[in-house]
Formats: sequence, structure tokens, C-alpha cells
Amino acid sequence: MPGVLYVVSTPIGNLEDITFRALRILRESDLIACEDTRQTRKLLDHFGIAKPTVSYHEHNESARAGELVDRLLSGENIALVSDAGTPLVSDPGYRVVVAAIAAGITVTPIPGPSAALAALSASGLAPDSFRFCGFLPAKTTQRKKLLEELKRETCTLIFYEAPHRILDALDDIAAVLGPREVVIARELTKLHEEFLRGPAPDIRARLAERPVIRGEITLLIGKSAIPEPDDTPIADAVRALEQQGVPRMEAIKQVAKARGLHKRDVYRALTS
Repeated sequence: MPGVLYVVSTPIGNLEDITFRALRILRESDLIACEDTRQTRKLLDHFGIAKPTVSYHEHNESARAGELVDRLLSGENIALVSDAGTPLVSDPGYRVVVAAIAAGITVTPIPGPSAALAALSASGLAPDSFRFCGFLPAKTTQRKKLLEELKRETCTLIFYEAPHRILDALDDIAAVLGPREVVIARELTKLHEEFLRGPAPDIRARLAERPVIRGEITLLIGKSAIPEPDDTPIADAVRALEQQGVPRMEAIKQVAKARGLHKRDVYRALTS
């Protein structure tokens, strides 16, 4: 009978942030597949867990996936962990999970810490809808292009960013997205945990005063405070509402209100 692949979330900093279930699965698994065995060994040693480990990372994941699937098919249970947090979220492991599913192996998540969700929960930004976008591109051209593509999103945006690129990233956010609320969550759950809140230029100025910027950074961008202009022709906008069953005069009223126009201006546009 095939074994089970457990996707196990581990602490992002504070070692107390691990579930009883995660510890049990790590103790009971036949093998622990780690992004970096040295990093995971610190966690295992702290909790007195003596289990064999094997590494998987972006350079060997394709080959390692086949090996792990073979062991799972032979009946071994394997715990998949990343260096910190929830595996696969801007970390390797996707190919392993896909290969296991393709082989008919049960994949079970063991939920726990995630820097993106931890940052969102304490950010003060709207949590009703959000989009996690991974790491921002390293080069300004690609970074600005991505931000332009996300400009019309009506949700909180969440990124991971490297400390040596954060100042440039804040410059590009200010240039492309304008006056939005930004939150920097740095070193979450660790001794020097810090939240910086405000417009991108203000946060950049505060960070630029420091001799060096260190630590894991989660970058959050609030919803746009300025609605995007509606460039749909007035006649088309009224017609779209009518097609939804809105009476013509009410459709004219709604279009006028949405665009800051008088009703007679909308009526003239329809009859001209």
C-alpha cells in the first residue's frame, strides 16, 4: 500500500509556532524531505526528532521528485518541509506534490505558519480580499511592468522582497501605483519583528536612514483609494445597464452619478 506525502508547515522564526500535529507527523514519518537539511536539522534537534532527511531544492527537485514518489509507492510516509513556513509558497516542492498526485499518492497538508497571512493579519490593510504575488522581479523594468498589470486589482497585494531591493521596490510602487497605503512586515515572529506603515515614499525615507536593512520582508500594498476612470462610452454604459434590466432613466441616473455628471449631460450624449 502506498504511503502518504505530508506537506508540513514549520515556524517562520519562533520555534514555538509549530503545531502538535506537525511534530507528530515529523516523528512518525519514515523520511523528511527538506529544502535545506541543515536548516531543518536545527528544528528537528530542538524537538528531539531523529529521522533521516533528504534534500530537495530548485536545482534537483525534478530528479528528486521521482525518487520520493518511488519511496512513497513502496509504502513509506514522507514529510515535505521548507526552510520556514508553508512549503511551496514561493518555495520549491510543487514538482514533488504534482508527481505524487499523478502517481495516485495521498497528499495531506499539515497547516501552520505563513509569513503572508501573518503579515496580513496584523497589517491593518483590508483582509476581505487579497492576492499573493510571490517575489517582485529583481529588475526595475520587469518590476514596473508587473505593478502596471496589477494596478487595476481591487484587493490587498502581498509580496515577498529581499532587503537589498526594498528601497528600489518602494520607489517603483510610488511611481506606478501612486498614494496607496503600504506596510512592511520585517522579521515576523523573530526578536526584531517590525511593522512599518504609511505611503511608500515615507517608508522608503525611514528605511534609507538605516546603515543596513536586514531580515525577511513581507510587503503589502493596500487597495487603491482612487477609482480607475471608466472610459467606456456613455451610450455603451447605459446600454449595459439596460441589458441587466435597469430602466432607461435609472440607467442614465446611475451612469451620471458614477461619472460625476448631470443627468442631462448623459442624455445629450445619448441623443447627439
